[in-house]
Amino acid sequence: MDNMKKVYDPKTFEDRIYSEWMEKGYFRPEIDENKKPYTIMMPPPNVTGNLHMGHAMNNTLQDILIRYKRMAGYSALWVPGTDHASISTEAKVVQKIKEEGKSKEGLGREGFLEEAWAWTEKYGGNIKNQLKKLGVSCDWSRERFTLDEELSYAVEEVFIRLYEKGLIYRGDRIINWCPSCKTAISDAEVEHVEGEGKIWTFKYPIEDSDEFLSISTTRPETIPGDLAVAVNPEDERYAKLVGKHVILPVLERRIPIVADDYVDVEFGTGAVKITPSHDPNDFEVGERHNLGQLLIMDELGYLNENAGKYNGMERYEARKAIIKDFDELGLFVEEKVHNNAIGHCERCKTVIEPILSKQWFVEMKPLAEPALKAYRDGNLDFIPERFGKIYVHWLENIRDWCISRQLWWGHRLPVYYCNDCGEVIVSRDEHHKCTKCGSENLRQDEDTLDTWFSSALWPFSTLGWPKKTPDFDFYYPTDVLVTGYDIIFFWVIRMVFSAIELTDQLPFKDVYLTGLVRDEQGRKMSKSLGNGIDPLDIIADYGADALRFTLVTGNSAGNDLRFSIKRVEANRNFANKLWNASRFVLMNLPEDMKEFSYNVEDLRTEDKWILHQARETIASVETKLDKYDIGLAADAIQDFIWEDYCDWYIELVKPRLYGDDTKDREVVFGVLIEVLETILKLLHPFMPYITEEIWNYLPNRQSALIVSQWPKSDAVYEKEKKEIEYIQKAVKGLRNAKAEMEIEPHRKSKLIVLTEDEEIEELFQRNAGHLSNLGNITEIERIKDRKAVEEDVISVVVDKAELFLPMSDLVDYAKELERLEKEEEKTQSEIKRAEKKLGNENFVAKANPEVVEQEKAKLESYKKMLETIEERLAFVKGKVK
Repeated sequence: MDNMKKVYDPKTFEDRIYSEWMEKGYFRPEIDENKKPYTIMMPPPNVTGNLHMGHAMNNTLQDILIRYKRMAGYSALWVPGTDHASISTEAKVVQKIKEEGKSKEGLGREGFLEEAWAWTEKYGGNIKNQLKKLGVSCDWSRERFTLDEELSYAVEEVFIRLYEKGLIYRGDRIINWCPSCKTAISDAEVEHVEGEGKIWTFKYPIEDSDEFLSISTTRPETIPGDLAVAVNPEDERYAKLVGKHVILPVLERRIPIVADDYVDVEFGTGAVKITPSHDPNDFEVGERHNLGQLLIMDELGYLNENAGKYNGMERYEARKAIIKDFDELGLFVEEKVHNNAIGHCERCKTVIEPILSKQWFVEMKPLAEPALKAYRDGNLDFIPERFGKIYVHWLENIRDWCISRQLWWGHRLPVYYCNDCGEVIVSRDEHHKCTKCGSENLRQDEDTLDTWFSSALWPFSTLGWPKKTPDFDFYYPTDVLVTGYDIIFFWVIRMVFSAIELTDQLPFKDVYLTGLVRDEQGRKMSKSLGNGIDPLDIIADYGADALRFTLVTGNSAGNDLRFSIKRVEANRNFANKLWNASRFVLMNLPEDMKEFSYNVEDLRTEDKWILHQARETIASVETKLDKYDIGLAADAIQDFIWEDYCDWYIELVKPRLYGDDTKDREVVFGVLIEVLETILKLLHPFMPYITEEIWNYLPNRQSALIVSQWPKSDAVYEKEKKEIEYIQKAVKGLRNAKAEMEIEPHRKSKLIVLTEDEEIEELFQRNAGHLSNLGNITEIERIKDRKAVEEDVISVVVDKAELFLPMSDLVDYAKELERLEKEEEKTQSEIKRAEKKLGNENFVAKANPEVVEQEKAKLESYKKMLETIEERLAFVKGKVK
C-alpha cells in the first residue's frame, strides 16, 4: 500500500481523479429496469458565459444530489447543456464585428450566423471546462445545446402543435420594445427599477368651451399618440363631459372624452390620456371604445411622421420639446416628483418602450390553468414553500406571451408567407407550395423565437422528445429542478405549462430554489462594486472541495449566502483534519494485517459507541438530503467526522493501538477502517475529490468510491452511547474548569467522585483508562459525604455526581504565591493612584462628573480585588509552609 502524502494538497490529485472518473464512464448511467431512475437537468448556462459563484453553488447542490442517488443504487442521470442565449450572444457578436469594421446588415443573415457559430464554438466550451474543475459528475456524453438539431426539431414541433391548436397567433398587440436590442421582449425580461421620476400635468382645451381638462402623465413624449381622454363613469366631476371632445394642443387633433372603469378616480386629476398604440392598458381601453391605433414611434425610439412637428426626434428630446410647447401655450400646469417603477430591458438596461407591434404570441390562459391546478393539488413542490406564492401570482395575472424576436441568432420561426396571395403557412418544410393558391413564391418570417421558448422544453427535448426514445421513456419526468429563485417566472413556469401541454406530465416533482451568493457585507457581487470572486481562483488556492463545502454549509434553500474567504479557509482546515486523521489510521495499520473484521463480542464500549454514532449519522444525513436540507446534512457529517471520530474515538483507542493485545488491536483497526469507509461515503457527495483520494489508499477496496454503495448500518448500542456521552460530559467539564482557572490542560490530578449511585461509581471505575487518557486523571476516589472533600478543589457537576479535582495536584503553590504577591503589589499601587487622584480637589472640581464617578468605581473594584487576593494569599502561604 502506497503511503499517503504527509501534506494535504488538492492540486496533486483533483485533476487526475476527474480524468479517471471520465475515462471509466462513471457519470454515464445505463438504462436498467432493475433500478429506479433519478434525473436532474442542469439549468443551461449561456453558451458565452463564465463560471460565477451562483453557477458554482447551483451545480454543487445538483452534484450532491446526483452522487447521493448514484451511490444509493439509482440509475442517476444528470444532463448538462448550454443555452444559445439569443439576445446576449447576438449583442456580443454584433459588438465583435463592429470592432472589425463590419455590420450585421452588411454581412447578411447567413454571414452573420456564420460569425455567431464561430463565436459559440470559440467560447462555448468555457463554462463546461470550468464546471469540470468544480467536480460535477454530469453525463457529458448526453450534453445538449438548445440549437442542436434534435432540440430545434422539438421547438418547431411545439410551435406547429400550438399553432394548429389555436394557442399561437399573430396579432397587433402592445409589446415591450427594447430600442437598444431592437427587439420585442417578454414581460419576464422587463426589469422594473424603483426610482424617483417625474409626473407632468397638462391642460387639454374642451371643444367649443373656455374650459380645460387636466391630465397627468409620466410619458409626455406619447402625447402625439393620444386618441382619447378617459374618465371614470362614476366620477361626478366629469359626468357632463362624457361624449364631448377635447382639442389635442399643438397637433390640433379632435379626440373624444370617454367613460371607462379602468380610470382610478383617486389618482392624479381623475382624467387619463389614452394612447392605444403605446400602453397595454390604453390598448384595451381603445379596443372597448373603437378608438383605432396611431403608432408614433419607430424601433429606435424616434418619433415618426404621425407625431407631426416632432417627427424625427428621439423620444426624450421630444419629451422636452412637448413640455416646452405646452408651456408656451399656457397649457403646462406643473411638474412633480413621482416615485414609480420604470421598466428596463433585463439584458442591456435600456428603458423599454411599450409599443404596438405585429408579433407572434402564445395564448396563456389555457396553459396557465393546468399549471396552477398541479401546484394547488400538491403535485408540484417548491423548496422553500414560500416561493409558491410567486408562482401562483404570476400565473393568475399572466398575459399572452410575445414569443417573436427581431433577431437572427436563435430558432427561426417555422412560418412562411405567400408573396402572391398573402397566405400564412406554418410548417417545418421550406420546400413546399402555398396551401391556398399553390404558388412556390414563399418567404420565411425573419424573426426568431424567444430564448425561453426553447428553454421551456429543456426537461424533455433533451431526452429526445417528441420521439419515443429509450431515455425519454425511462428518465422522464425528472425528479428535481435546482435553480435560482429569480427565474421562477422566466423559466420554471414555462417548463411546467409546456410539459403538461405536450407530455401530459409535470416536468419534475420538486423545485429547489437557491438564493444569491453575496459578499461578506451582504452586497450582490458585481463588476461595478469590484467585489466579484472567481470560483476558479478559490479552487486554485484552496481546492474544489473547500469551495463546495463553503457553498452548501451555513445556509438553506431560498436564502442568500454570504461568501467569505475565512469560511473557505475553515473548510480547507476541515479537509486537512480528515486527511491527517485518515493518514494516522492508515499509517498505523500493521503490514501483515489482511482482514479488517471483528467479532461483535470483542467490541468494547467505545467501539460500540462510534458504530452507533455512525448509524445515527447515516440516518440523519439520508433524512436531511431527502428533505433537501443539504446544508444541515453537511453539518451532521462534519460534526461526526471532526468530533466523534477524530477528537474522541481516535483519542479513546490510542492506548489500545499501541498496546500489546494483538487481537484487541485488530478489533480497533477493524472499527477504525469500517467507520472511515462510512465517513468517506457520507462525505463523498459534498467533497468528492479528497474522499476519492483517501479511498484509493484503503485496504481491500472493491470499486471506486463514486460508484460504491451508500453506507448502511444496523448497529444499535444505546447503552454504550449513553455511557460514552456521560464520560464526554465529565471530561469536557473538567477541561473547562481547568481552563477557567488557567491551569495547564495536561496537568495530572486525582479525581474525587461524590455520588450515592453505585452504577455511576462503577461507570467511572470502568472508564478509568479513558479518564486517565483524556482527562489526565491519575486515580479515582469515591466519597459519599461532601465533608470528605479537600479544602481547595475544582468542582464540576454532572448527572447524579459531583466531581472534584484537588488543587494541590494542579497548582505549584510556590509559583502561585509568587504570582499572587505580584498581583497584590500591583493592585495596591492602583488603589494608591486612584486615592491620590480623588484626593486632588482640583481634579474633582474641574473633571467631568462622569469621569470622577468612573474613577470612584475603579477604586471600589480594586479594593474588592485586593480582599480576594489577600484571602487567597493567606491560604496559599499555609500550603507552602
